[in-house]
Amino acid sequence: MVFLAPSLLSSDFARFGETLAAFEGARGSERPDMLHFDIMDGHFVPNLTFGTGLLCALRDATEIPFDVHLMVEGAERYISACKDCGAQRVAVHLEATMHLPRLLSQIREAGMLAGVAINPATPIESLSWVVESMDYLIIMGVNPGFSGQSFIPTTIDKLRSASAMLGSRCSIVVDGGVSTDNAAELCRAGADVLVAGSSLFSQHERSAGGQKNNEQEDSKKDYRQLLSRLSFLRKAATKKAIE
Repeated sequence: MVFLAPSLLSSDFARFGETLAAFEGARGSERPDMLHFDIMDGHFVPNLTFGTGLLCALRDATEIPFDVHLMVEGAERYISACKDCGAQRVAVHLEATMHLPRLLSQIREAGMLAGVAINPATPIESLSWVVESMDYLIIMGVNPGFSGQSFIPTTIDKLRSASAMLGSRCSIVVDGGVSTDNAAELCRAGADVLVAGSSLFSQHERSAGGQKNNEQEDSKKDYRQLLSRLSFLRKAATKKAIE
């Protein structure tokens, strides 16, 4: 089974509430399996996004699980806040901490699934000593920090290596550059969770909120298209099951 996680970093920040309402009301193949939040501190990565306060503000708006990706230094300072905001999954970067097993234990002790994310230049072998401490792996398909980047083709080979090393011990997530063009290949290579941002959220949806117009029909059309793209991505990803 393939799970899909829309990345809210690519959505219109002024329309978070509308976006979550659309996802919450969706059914079947149009409903996300989880919602992905990239928390960036402007230090580990050059971009600065949102904090755990946003998660708390949005938590009551949906029952869809929250999947938090911490692209930060000092991730241990964020764990209790993620728990308080109702996150079910929290991933930290191998490159950003000196005490990864301790941090993963902290996440698990807080009652959340613990993930490890690795940058494109980090070898899979770096994880061999921490596999038993983690619940899932995030393989970055782009360099972390900004949405809308092109997919790095060598990610496929890295994914195959990770799948061979981990077997069924961990779930494998691909984050960055995911689209209908590569979803099936990613799943065949071993991914069971796909994080998608720019391929789901159109430029109009990312900018229309700032226009402050009252064209409700256009807004409804935007979200119908968004859910349709999510369903289409799911169908593309599940092609691996019949090929």
